[in-house]
Amino acid sequence: MSQPLGRPDRPRGHEREIHSLDEFDAALGARGSLRGHRIQSVDLTDRTFALLAASTADAVFLGCAMAPEAAAKVRADGALVFPPVPDLPFDPYRSRLYSPGELYEGIAGQPYEETPDARSYTWFQRTRADGDIFSSMLRSLHDDAISDALDEALAGARVVGVMGGHAMVRGGTEYAGAARLGRSLSRAGLTVATGGGPGAMEAANLGAYAAPLPDAALDEALELLAKAPSFTPSVTDWARAAFEVRARWPRGGDSAGIPTWFYGHEPPNAFASRIGKYFANATREDGLLARSTAGVVFLPGAAGTVQEIFDNATPNYYASRGAPAPMVLVDRAHWTTRLPAWPLLATLAEGRPMAARIALVDSIDEAPQALERLAAAE
Repeated sequence: MSQPLGRPDRPRGHEREIHSLDEFDAALGARGSLRGHRIQSVDLTDRTFALLAASTADAVFLGCAMAPEAAAKVRADGALVFPPVPDLPFDPYRSRLYSPGELYEGIAGQPYEETPDARSYTWFQRTRADGDIFSSMLRSLHDDAISDALDEALAGARVVGVMGGHAMVRGGTEYAGAARLGRSLSRAGLTVATGGGPGAMEAANLGAYAAPLPDAALDEALELLAKAPSFTPSVTDWARAAFEVRARWPRGGDSAGIPTWFYGHEPPNAFASRIGKYFANATREDGLLARSTAGVVFLPGAAGTVQEIFDNATPNYYASRGAPAPMVLVDRAHWTTRLPAWPLLATLAEGRPMAARIALVDSIDEAPQALERLAAAE
């Protein structure tokens, strides 16, 4: 019979999750049991004896490789076992966020098309059109695991989102300005989070990466990156330039990137230290904005950035997430003339608490002060 919730030997919440062999050994050493634990994507082929000896009732094994006798035993205990799925370019049960090196593994000696990131996109393109429920389930499992990893990675952080289009090219003044913005926000103690792609997103992550480095490092990095201004026509050259910068300054700062394989033509940038990449763009968009608890800065962009403005405005309008989060739109001409999102946003805000939490500024350099002012507004 299963033990009831609340018994001392049954861990709660994230205490139940095991993400590594060290955590597996520690849990067994502390309790002598894996009862109620969730073991996530851990290779347990060398822990057969431990599994045969331990109680695993009510445990769940997600994508854990095990010897056949160990798998049979834990199933007999009443544990649920979700075995690894062979021949996938990604792990649907993964317990952690991606790193740039993981997504771009092999980029130094092979084209981008051979990297895990590109192969995952190819798999996505092939399977999303065939209506296979198994493939759909694998995508959902993966994205839910990424959401869980993001919650754990960003717990307690003051996250500021930086949104903007992918068309902003390296070597331009706008790109340099977005990089300075990311650096300023990171040096102010905020965790920069972007859509994780190229253009304005990469620039903000680059700035956060440069935050702990001498000021001159960012200028030098911008010069190195300008050799490959855009991810078109060659993602390979574009990515290699980024890893050249990372090799030149290996101890960069922390930031988050939340890209998607839905936009497969947009590769992830290599300057976000923690990458939560999704198959479902809607889940990714909502998750990015919801986690930007310290506010969002919107740089000039096109349809995607406009969508993000009003995706963020909706919970602020209805106060469905509590106090409205600050919203700063950068470039008055862009947001009032070229794509007049600001007049509509300001009209929506009239008479509501969110009115004190929105601002329109002329330049990127004004954004950090505007964000600070809005955060202090009652």
